[in-house]
Amino acid sequence: MNFKALFDGSKYLSPEVQANLHEGYRLYPLRSMDYDRGYLDVLSVLTEVGQHTRESWNSQFQFMKKHNDTYFTITITDEKTNRIAATGTILIEHKFVHFNGCVGHIEDIAVDASHQGKKLGLRVIEALKYIGQVNGCYKVILDCNVNNIPFYEKCGFTPKESQMAWYIPQDKPHL
Repeated sequence: MNFKALFDGSKYLSPEVQANLHEGYRLYPLRSMDYDRGYLDVLSVLTEVGQHTRESWNSQFQFMKKHNDTYFTITITDEKTNRIAATGTILIEHKFVHFNGCVGHIEDIAVDASHQGKKLGLRVIEALKYIGQVNGCYKVILDCNVNNIPFYEKCGFTPKESQMAWYIPQDKPHL
């Protein structure tokens, strides 16, 4: 089957994470065919995803692939059903501080409801931390709901400072 991967899995996917997955699950970079494998359905456990067409999916996928030194979205697939079971993304930010260091920002961790309780969220986090290490990040950070702090502490994260957000009003012109 002809498909495109978002990034080179042989370089950025952790063999240890793959080995620790339950039988029948496999770790992949996001692939162009994941539109048909329920990727957006899995993301919808987090927030509103919107009504994507194949064209809007392909446009976003191509944008991310063009910037594949920044966007590293991974999936865990249930090989029996050929459906996405879990996903997550790490964005690599290139900075001036820490002598042109890099920071990994973990985003959009989601596990399909029918696959929860199988440590897939933990495996997604481990896989993303590995990508951060391979990219030479000096730290990997994430924002989370207060209720999720114990999970992320189990994944090796510690609370630090506070998160702030400003949502751009959708009914007013942008500044």
